[in-house]
Amino acid sequence: MTKRARLARFMDRADVQNAIIAVIVVNAVILGMETSDTLMARWGTLIRVLDMACLAIFVAELIAKMVAHGTRFFRNGWNVFDFVIVGISLVPAGQGISVLRALRVLRVMRVISVAPRLRRVVEGFITALPGMGSVFLLMALIFYIGAVIATKLFSDAFPEWFGDLARSAYTLFQVMTLESWSMGIVRPVMETYPQAWLFFVPFIMITSFAVVNLLVGLIVNSMQDAHERETGEATDAYRDAVLARLEAIEKRLAEAERTKD
Repeated sequence: MTKRARLARFMDRADVQNAIIAVIVVNAVILGMETSDTLMARWGTLIRVLDMACLAIFVAELIAKMVAHGTRFFRNGWNVFDFVIVGISLVPAGQGISVLRALRVLRVMRVISVAPRLRRVVEGFITALPGMGSVFLLMALIFYIGAVIATKLFSDAFPEWFGDLARSAYTLFQVMTLESWSMGIVRPVMETYPQAWLFFVPFIMITSFAVVNLLVGLIVNSMQDAHERETGEATDAYRDAVLARLEAIEKRLAEAERTKD
């Protein structure tokens, strides 16, 4: 086994991955502590040292992976994700790029690439994006139609909510989220327009209960498909390993038979 293979095998060990997750969690706590003026005034030096130590561990991990995998390192999307996240943290603080330094908190997202179950959730979400695009287009059409109708019906009495298409769309978005939709918006409108419920109730039924649940269903199906693919790949790998061992055993038995003869 070559040095690269041994290094790659070491980086893939469960205890190494768990240690990286622990460092990510500790680093997340440290980044949160840096937002407290009281803690920074008392423990600022120690907090900065610990932050730099966590960053050094992340850099060392990336270097080890690049050495172990060579150019194949950048063929893995999650490796590129880690490379970008850690690279942002290495940008020196200075005028015009202080916002990038604030993005250091993105290091917390590295736990996604380390934890298989979180990675499966993200992969399922990404797989669902094409189907979600069609649903979002449907949602946009519904909102546009609803905003036009609401503006025509209610703009005279409630210009602050339905004065133009933008205000109507935002108000309908609040109605869709069911945040103060009844006492805050619909009932006041019904005091002036008693039949307004004929518009709002079907709108809520279509958006909140039908279209939103359609999005959830797409994401769940994509996550299930990703899980099945991962399970199938693990099964295939296990089968190939078993077949390789059986072939090795058969070769040894054949050699033993030839030796006896």
